[in-house]
Amino acid sequence: MGLVEGKTAVITGGPGGLGLAMARTLLDHGASVVLTDVSASSLERAAADLDRPDRVAGSLGSASNPEDVAAAAALAVSAFGRLDIWVNNAGFARDATMRKMPIEDFDAVIDVHLRGAWLGTREAAGIMRESGGGSIINVSSISGKVGNIGQTNYSAAKAGIVGLTKAAAKEVGHAGVRVNAIQPGIISTPMTDAMPERIRESRLAEVPLGRFGQPSEVADVVLFLASDLSSYITGTVIEISGGRHI
Repeated sequence: MGLVEGKTAVITGGPGGLGLAMARTLLDHGASVVLTDVSASSLERAAADLDRPDRVAGSLGSASNPEDVAAAAALAVSAFGRLDIWVNNAGFARDATMRKMPIEDFDAVIDVHLRGAWLGTREAAGIMRESGGGSIINVSSISGKVGNIGQTNYSAAKAGIVGLTKAAAKEVGHAGVRVNAIQPGIISTPMTDAMPERIRESRLAEVPLGRFGQPSEVADVVLFLASDLSSYITGTVIEISGGRHI
């Protein structure tokens, strides 16, 4: 028996590097998974990569659109009979200093990261409280803890997710719904692999464990928070950073 055997998870932004790793880990431990994305081709590629047609479904839409969020939740229930786990993972970066950042880029990042997490949390909690409970996991970032130059939009959104997580945990805990957040640091992805060597070395020097994290290591923490191993944990923020910025 897997740690989430028979449960159903929704992962927003599921086809991305972290989302796909989360999906694979949850599938390996017995869950069925609904992935959401704004790109139909990305959803198709992710489903083919996961190769679990009986336990994977895709929902096309934006994490910041309430109708799309509701449709993803409805698909989880209609396709797999239940909704137990919701991961607010969708996001992107549009970096620039405040002086150069268009207001549209500030709004777009806040819209998907923070509004998206709020919509997903609200939708999932509404279903879970009626079915006896569940686990909601919000993906923040170390950038939401310390702030990064050129990321006032992204850092603000990721910090806001922490406040959302704690407030929501207090609102729905009585119904058996747990809400937690994770804060990944530098994780090895094609984007980080493409960094100039001098920047990679400077970032690596800040990590006490002396290496970048792997997407699977983020996924393992999501699995822990989704499973009954964390049954008495809510409103927490877990850093997955190798000790960077402790």
